[in-house]
Amino acid sequence: MSDRIAKVYCQTFELAMKGSLRWGKASELSKLKHQLIIMESEGGLKAVAEAPVRPTIYGETLESIAAIVDYLRPSLIGLACDDVGVIQSILKSVKNNHTARGALDIAFHQLCAKAKGLDFFKHYLGPNQRLQVSYILGISEAETMMAEAREVFSQGVRVFKIKIGRDAKHDKAIVESLRHEFGNQVILYADANESLSVKEVGGRLEHLAHLNIAYVEEPLPVHLIKARAKLKQEAILPIIADDSCFSPEDLSRELDFDTFDILNIKTARTGFSDSLKMLDMAKKADKGIMLGSQASSGLGTLHCALIASQAGVDYPSELSFPLKLRGDSIKPELRYHEGYLNLADYTQTSLNLSFSAFNDNA
Repeated sequence: MSDRIAKVYCQTFELAMKGSLRWGKASELSKLKHQLIIMESEGGLKAVAEAPVRPTIYGETLESIAAIVDYLRPSLIGLACDDVGVIQSILKSVKNNHTARGALDIAFHQLCAKAKGLDFFKHYLGPNQRLQVSYILGISEAETMMAEAREVFSQGVRVFKIKIGRDAKHDKAIVESLRHEFGNQVILYADANESLSVKEVGGRLEHLAHLNIAYVEEPLPVHLIKARAKLKQEAILPIIADDSCFSPEDLSRELDFDTFDILNIKTARTGFSDSLKMLDMAKKADKGIMLGSQASSGLGTLHCALIASQAGVDYPSELSFPLKLRGDSIKPELRYHEGYLNLADYTQTSLNLSFSAFNDNA
């Protein structure tokens, strides 16, 4: 069977959400409309990866993802499936386009494993196969947020990532309500999405620390690197790096300035190649590590979970976004047990069956 790439193309899919997710100053997500990136070998092997559309974060749309796949296709066709170095050079020949390049990289790794006769899932599965998940609570009315938290808590989730930054009084009230209702049964942490100012950030973080918030993600705008380094040195709360670390090059800069305590790696934007590189860099720098799914469906979440299973990932990861969906991109849908995703439940065979609905329509 040939192991050279024969086809690379996109297919759009859409999934309804149970409610809107709001974050930052004005961002909102009310449904998933993502691209599948599909890669086929000359011998008929097929790989599928998910490219999330995030115009407010990466500037990527359905059209831009399809366009970059079209642009890169001539360089990818005919490439040997074991030539990881060459595909990395090809993908890095264009700037930005993070989720398009991330999905192409994941699809390539999947096709390579299949071409070698390997079970893709087992091949990349790390030692941590039972993963504690965190759940994202978007900005909304307090009653809506509490009802959502109760529902997910009843399903066993014990880690909540709370979007903050639009209204300090609302942020304080929702954290107090969550702590009052669930006590110390839950881990609470906050994500400000770069929305706080230098003037207010110290006081806001001190209030959050007083409310027993565990850590905070990107409290300040990324461009304020000196202020972020100073804030980290003040050690009010452990700081998670996300928007400041889109790439290994970004991570190298942040490590040089020592701006964070915990790295949030998102495979949707860094694929497998750069995600594993960043994991190694963070481990060597003695940083905490978590994985983020970039509001992915079950397909992207499973791919993210493979990296979350690696040694060195020591914080709960954002692997529960499918709980926000009315249906999913894979069948059977992901199963969560007492707030954990058990990767031992999945094999390449089950993934192939899950992908069949997309493959038949491609």
